[in-house]
Amino acid sequence: MRSAEERTALRAEKKEKRAEEKRRKKLMRSIRPTELVVPDLIHREREKLVLPFETEAENLKESFRAGESEMQDFYVRMAESPSPEELRNEVLDRAQSWRRSGDSLAASSLRSYEIADEVSARFNDLTKAKKKSRLPLLGRAPANAAVDLEEEQSGHFARGLNLYKLLIILYIGSFAGVAVELLWCFLRNGHFESRAGLVYGPFNLLYGVGATLLTVFLYRYRNRGRWLSFLVGMAVGSAVEYATSWAQETFLGSRSWDYSDMPYNLNGRICLLYSVFWGILGIFWLKNLYPRMAEAIIRIPEKWGKILTWALFAFFVFDALVSLFAVMRWHARVTGTAMPGVFWNLFDLRFPDGRMQKIYANLVWS
Repeated sequence: MRSAEERTALRAEKKEKRAEEKRRKKLMRSIRPTELVVPDLIHREREKLVLPFETEAENLKESFRAGESEMQDFYVRMAESPSPEELRNEVLDRAQSWRRSGDSLAASSLRSYEIADEVSARFNDLTKAKKKSRLPLLGRAPANAAVDLEEEQSGHFARGLNLYKLLIILYIGSFAGVAVELLWCFLRNGHFESRAGLVYGPFNLLYGVGATLLTVFLYRYRNRGRWLSFLVGMAVGSAVEYATSWAQETFLGSRSWDYSDMPYNLNGRICLLYSVFWGILGIFWLKNLYPRMAEAIIRIPEKWGKILTWALFAFFVFDALVSLFAVMRWHARVTGTAMPGVFWNLFDLRFPDGRMQKIYANLVWS
């Protein structure tokens, strides 16, 4: 039996542990935009941190007031001048000086908001990566800031946003997109159906190009808030989808999707619903998929990684050219266009209509 003093000490210890855990969770809580807008209301219990450049900004406000006062004196001098036209050059110089000051302040103001968004987003990503995942098998995605640091310190051949990384993302995206489409088709229709865009292998360059362009356009916002990822992802995904549909119909006379029956569509090539999906994918890609992929790429040895990257590049170029010629020959057979020669006869033998229909199950000739 514990004594009264031991029980009291044990209760005090448990209470202290609960308070410490509560304090730790509070510190790991994500920083919300409202905390940046009205910090004095939320953090009034502690002293406000004032950085040196904030003090300089306050001093600049005083300089502006002095400048405005000096301008008032100039207005009086200009109004009382018997020949105001003689002040034209001075007026122009003053106006240009104030405009340049405004441009500098506007750029600095925008950059200040960007940094405020970035530092809070980096904190949120870093603390989120340390929390337990609701899906233990997948785990939490690493924070982009942590991946950036590891890439920089390791000097990896595919660090940052270089050609090697973009090519690897192209290959992975081309495969992953087909895999997701196959799963979605099975869940929705109860059967598997080809979503490949190339004749050899489960690859579709639309997804690969989409993943690459999302990375290119979103990379600078990887340590920023999610709303930027949504807007940029929405714009980039819709542009890729529209351009691909237009090019396919213009040069190959076919369509692989048509949103004409969907509300708020543009020429049946894109629609609002799927544009929103692209925006959501932009967030999921930048905050979850990309850091996982970048962390995995760091583990690839440099020697074999470079060889594999260029070997896959040669394969994808070959696969894309063969696919293009196969679709052109298929279109010629459908329309009855004569394309004589041993070269095209080889495509008739290797890629007859039945095989092409299985590969491009959703393709419809326009």
